[in-house]
Amino acid sequence: MASMGVELLGFFLGLLGFAGTVVATLLPHWWSTAFVGSNIFTVTAYIKGLWMECVWHSTGIYQCQLYRSVLALPSDMQAARAIMVVSCLASVLASVIAVMGMKCTHFVQRSQVKSRLVLSGGICFLCAAFLCLVTVSWTTYTVAMQFYDPFLPGGLKYEVGLSVYLGDTNKITKKKCTEL
Repeated sequence: MASMGVELLGFFLGLLGFAGTVVATLLPHWWSTAFVGSNIFTVTAYIKGLWMECVWHSTGIYQCQLYRSVLALPSDMQAARAIMVVSCLASVLASVIAVMGMKCTHFVQRSQVKSRLVLSGGICFLCAAFLCLVTVSWTTYTVAMQFYDPFLPGGLKYEVGLSVYLGDTNKITKKKCTEL
């Protein structure tokens, strides 16, 4: 009975990680304007995501615009989009496989097949977490390298946004799920 509770806990932690990955993928907070130099007081802030770019004005107006062309995007952003989508799909696959193998379901009656399904679901959750971690790490590296580039003007420098931090915590949640 205790192992069924542990399976349910792990499954719900995996679902929580999946939800966080989806939110991190969709929100436009991957890159945010860095306020560097003597002029800290600004009237606008620029925020970039994988799917759209937003401008926040000090008056409270928040305007977003979707990217018009995939081909116009830099190659690292195209790769980040693809990897995050694959991470979300791997999480969906992991959820379906894990549900079929859990002890509280009646999908397969033999215990050997059920345990293999649960193990496969856990491995898929780990793969999804790894893909999310790769994307988040890559984005952080790119932002840091551009931030410390001495030839880039201060107004064009970005910081790591909130979605990158959210994507990093999802990796931890999915790892804890498979450790249970």
